[in-house]
Amino acid sequence: MYELRGVTKQYQRGKETVDALRGVDLTVEDGGRLVIQGPTGGGKSTLLQMLGGLDRPTAGSVVLDGVDLATLSETKLTKVRSEKIGIIFQAFNLIPTLNAQENVETALVPLGLKAAERRERAAEALTSVGLGERLGHLPSEMSGGQQQRVAIARALVKNPKVLLADEPTGNLDESMRDEIMDVLEGLWREHGLTFIMVTHDSTLAKAAPRLATIRKGRITVTENAHAAL
Repeated sequence: MYELRGVTKQYQRGKETVDALRGVDLTVEDGGRLVIQGPTGGGKSTLLQMLGGLDRPTAGSVVLDGVDLATLSETKLTKVRSEKIGIIFQAFNLIPTLNAQENVETALVPLGLKAAERRERAAEALTSVGLGERLGHLPSEMSGGQQQRVAIARALVKNPKVLLADEPTGNLDESMRDEIMDVLEGLWREHGLTFIMVTHDSTLAKAAPRLATIRKGRITVTENAHAAL
């Protein structure tokens, strides 16, 4: 379970102090699904970075399973990210010189697994997202939707507890958006993941069972009793 209390993040922009997050309180239960929406610059991606241990708050606590990520050493924080948190980005972030299977394997290197186990798990992860026949293809040989599926497999191959997605459909057309969301929602149900997604897409936001809206660093959470679960 995530518990955020009083999370504030300030940046310096020249002589000006920018408040990206202002005293955010948020709880996300294990297996929960939350969509984060708001205007550009409102703090959405900053909040996701806090949840993923990619940045630290200026003040407040970001507690995952009883451990405050904000106070961990870099070594311990890296271990938590490697074992518990999978992250998907809008830009895919695949290594262009590695094929699909090799890209997915990169997520397992920090876990110290043997090469044979890495290959096997990467192949299984790609098969689970419908790319079992594309293991040897480079990113340049795949469509945008296929590349995002590789990125999803890479995030899930380490069997994380949490899946974070930052605009995962932002570079895709509407039909591919729906296809990728079907994959993500299917994996959320199958694996019991805690799934948190940032999106500008109001269609996706309206379909979410729980919506967090951020404006000027402040958060409002609403429940949608009519969302499809």
